[in-house]
Amino acid sequence: MSATLSPHLATLVRIAQAAGVVVMRHYEAGCDARVKADRSPVTDADEEAEKLILAELATAFPGVPVVAEEEAAAGRIAAVGSRFFLVDPVDGTKEFVKRGGEFTVNIGEIVDGAPVSGVVFAPAIGRLFVGAVGEGAFEISNGRSIGESQSDQNKVRAIVARAPADDGLVAVSSRSHPDAKTDALLKTLPIKGQTHAGSSLKFCLVATGEADIYPRAGQTMEWDTAAGDAVLRAAGGRMTDWGGAPFVYGKPEFRNTAFIARGR
Repeated sequence: MSATLSPHLATLVRIAQAAGVVVMRHYEAGCDARVKADRSPVTDADEEAEKLILAELATAFPGVPVVAEEEAAAGRIAAVGSRFFLVDPVDGTKEFVKRGGEFTVNIGEIVDGAPVSGVVFAPAIGRLFVGAVGEGAFEISNGRSIGESQSDQNKVRAIVARAPADDGLVAVSSRSHPDAKTDALLKTLPIKGQTHAGSSLKFCLVATGEADIYPRAGQTMEWDTAAGDAVLRAAGGRMTDWGGAPFVYGKPEFRNTAFIARGR
């Protein structure tokens, strides 16, 4: 079944796709990583794509603050109010450098501490996910070929997170960042299957019903999770801390605590 995106979501898709063009140019040419002060990797693709996203958001959403990963790493962090964007131009830089394909462009919109809309684009594998709470969530397959006009509407389909089956859960966990606490939690749950994925794609696998749960105890930042969290919530899923409390954004230093992303 085809679907039509709202103007707001279409704008997010357009910006993410434009950033994806930049990222893929570097990916196809080969791109070495440098190490930032926090010891995380960064590439020219991160920096160039982020500049494009910031410029496009400033035009499309004037006056709305944006907190972006590379700007934050350089000490340039916008003062935020009740509404702001969180941007990670290349989530899964390790996947990018290894040419693993599972890296994503991420733009998430936060209102009153909760993600309300977002886009996650994996240009190397041609999957794009977008959603807004109250509007629903959607996947654009072969996302690299969808232009501003949305002339290929047959490639836009609604996605819905699933309820867990009676015989157990399918878990998705990090391909590049395993951690003992997450593994210990999974052992306490009725897990019938487990898959691994890079970057914010893990949220999207829960949003599409390809997985049921994505727990994470390892360190993440809000720009790593906001877009995927928004898509998941738009698809009917939910995100909590490990105690079951609602997961909120705008925390000190935009640093996340442990979380569990679930389907219905």
